[in-house]
Amino acid sequence: MSTPSAPGTPDARQAPRASVRVVVADDHPVVRAGIAGMLELAEDIEVVGEAENGQQALDLARELIPDVVVTDLRMPVMDGVAATRAIVALGQATRVVVLTTYETDTEILRAVEAGATGYLLKDTPRAELVAGIRAAARGQTVLAPSVATRLVTQMSSGAERLTARELEVLEAVGRGLSNPAIGRELFIAEATVKTHLLRVFVKLGVDDRTRAVTVAMERGLLRAP
Repeated sequence: MSTPSAPGTPDARQAPRASVRVVVADDHPVVRAGIAGMLELAEDIEVVGEAENGQQALDLARELIPDVVVTDLRMPVMDGVAATRAIVALGQATRVVVLTTYETDTEILRAVEAGATGYLLKDTPRAELVAGIRAAARGQTVLAPSVATRLVTQMSSGAERLTARELEVLEAVGRGLSNPAIGRELFIAEATVKTHLLRVFVKLGVDDRTRAVTVAMERGLLRAP
């Protein structure tokens, strides 16, 4: 017979575990079930919903407010890019990780511009997939190595040609605003702010916010605050 825990002493068996709540969206039932099964092998990940198209993914994101939505790109009703854009527009803390077989420049850029926090391929090893989901839940950008290479090459082709929105974000960084504060000021999601900054970093050849502002001012792209 088990001995009750002493008053005020937490019972490890009853203590709730910290979980990353995930929705998986893929129009192929077997693939969807396989992804969900792999993720749930991790003790700290809980798959709270499954969707067979982008519209269902959006509906579940709105209803359940998961930490991460893992979505394929090509799905019926609403594709992964449109779903990503709509989920980000909800203004929740939900991150979107694209998990697909497609790694063309066009597909990658469309997903990143829509606000995806991550872009991984379906041949990603389980351990790396799980690590990527955890990182995305923390707000970190997650890119498959081949995807990162393509993204850097594509973005570098437009070096220094910052868009008006990228300059707005960078100017706000120069004023010391945090990503959430920039999002509120510009009426965009925090994930979108991070996407703009990622593009700015690549175009300017830097890897942090402070250096981006400094280089932009040195090149006459930004005035001192």
